[in-house]
Amino acid sequence: MEEIERIEQAVKGRQIKRYDRFVKIGQAAEQFIAGQVLPQQKKYGDLVEVWEQVLPEELSSHCEIVDISGGSLSVKVDSPSHKYELHLCSPAILKELQKECPGARLTKIKLL
Repeated sequence: MEEIERIEQAVKGRQIKRYDRFVKIGQAAEQFIAGQVLPQQKKYGDLVEVWEQVLPEELSSHCEIVDISGGSLSVKVDSPSHKYELHLCSPAILKELQKECPGARLTKIKLL
């Protein structure tokens, strides 16, 4: 009987509580949003608002921001003529965005 108890205690000492490693998906999502998404949204949310104010009204329905990364604002334009118009006014728009949103650290506007 002693031998069986000794074996049981040895086995209990080696058991790993596997359920401790698992995280509920809701908790993981909250942590991801709080750590990754919200800081980026705060950083670039103002930039999108300024973009909408600075962009000429005739171009606003033809342009869409698709990415902000590495100091580059990528903008999708729906036609070559609107792309050319935006190309002409993009230096002034970039200066205004840099002035109003220095935290975004924009260096260029990339037209797609």
